[in-house]
Amino acid sequence: MELVRRLREGGYAGRALVPHLSARLIRDERHLEEIVARLKEAEVEEVFVVGGDAKEPAGKFRDALGLLEALKELGSPFERVGIAGYPEGHPFIEEKALMEALIEKSAHASYVVSQVCFDAGRVVKWVGRIRGLGVRLPVVVGVAAPIEAMRLARIATRIGVGESARFLRKQRGWLLRLLLPGKKAGLSYDASGFLEALVREGGGEGVSGIHLYTFNDLKSSVGWVRRQGAARGGF
Repeated sequence: MELVRRLREGGYAGRALVPHLSARLIRDERHLEEIVARLKEAEVEEVFVVGGDAKEPAGKFRDALGLLEALKELGSPFERVGIAGYPEGHPFIEEKALMEALIEKSAHASYVVSQVCFDAGRVVKWVGRIRGLGVRLPVVVGVAAPIEAMRLARIATRIGVGESARFLRKQRGWLLRLLLPGKKAGLSYDASGFLEALVREGGGEGVSGIHLYTFNDLKSSVGWVRRQGAARGGF
């Protein structure tokens, strides 16, 4: 909430701010009402709702669906609501339950953003699968921004995308294709190959855009986007 206030006072329009609401950090309906009131005061129009990975919930909301339903009871105060999707599953939730939850959540959402993944083919198959289950929301594919390779490996393991990380290691010459020499930090991941593979695998037909995970390195991420735009005549 404090970051939203600072950004708003710094000149960002309310529609440019998309705070994440973590269900397991919200105590009850009253707490949620306070949060909504503060966001509306900042003219926020969009939120991203996740369950959150806290081992124990702060109150009654245990997952994103419960929070989405509570927002509906408050009159659906935001114009757009995003939810998360997991092409490689979730480290703490069984696949069947994950898919059932996505179907239920989709009734309260405007779009779904996928967890970061390094296997374009897996993402395309996941999009096809959720479409087959009746989820028609726009899909925004999560893409890892440039990041030092060892740090990326640690993050991938922590957030539960180990299968995808193993996919990288199995590919012949993956260091040459997917990692580019960094100036100071050694090898850095570059998503260009992933994006090309996504289009090649047919992902362009099933997704509406990409979401860049910056891993708190905004400067490097912005630089990469600008270089991609200059090289491709638009990005």
